[in-house]
Amino acid sequence: MLSAHDCKIAPATYYAHHKRQVTPSARTVRDAELKEHISAVFEANYRVYGARKIWRELHRQGHAVARCTVERLMRELGITGAVRGRRVITTLPGGQTDRAPDLVDRDFVAGAPNRCWVADFTHVKTWAGVVYVAFVVDTFSRRIVGWSAATVKETVFVLDALEMAL
Repeated sequence: MLSAHDCKIAPATYYAHHKRQVTPSARTVRDAELKEHISAVFEANYRVYGARKIWRELHRQGHAVARCTVERLMRELGITGAVRGRRVITTLPGGQTDRAPDLVDRDFVAGAPNRCWVADFTHVKTWAGVVYVAFVVDTFSRRIVGWSAATVKETVFVLDALEMAL
């Protein structure tokens, strides 16, 4: 075994390192205990809880711990909470087709009813999945004059909204 005199480091550094090897710090001991609790809560909740929910559950169990500590220990354990859903793509990047001409010069104000309609569609996330909604709005009254909803993103449901408006 090397001694402090054989190395090119300060003796205090050597002895501090040696002491940490023999008796771990209070933080290391507490981290090891908390890692067990975090792993237990994570496993008991189907491996979906994230740092915030695990932190709250630890507080309910009587463990006073900071949320950032739970986040740090979860990173060290290599566990992450479940991320819900995925991004829904509603439009395709440009270049596939020509853009429709802007016939109103972005002036969406009409002088009388049924002179100018605008249409759009969007998606709504539900428990059952994604629902696409198309609608036609009269720019004079700002009322929806036609709408349609579908679970698939196809042209026909947008045309249904236009037919309802007509």
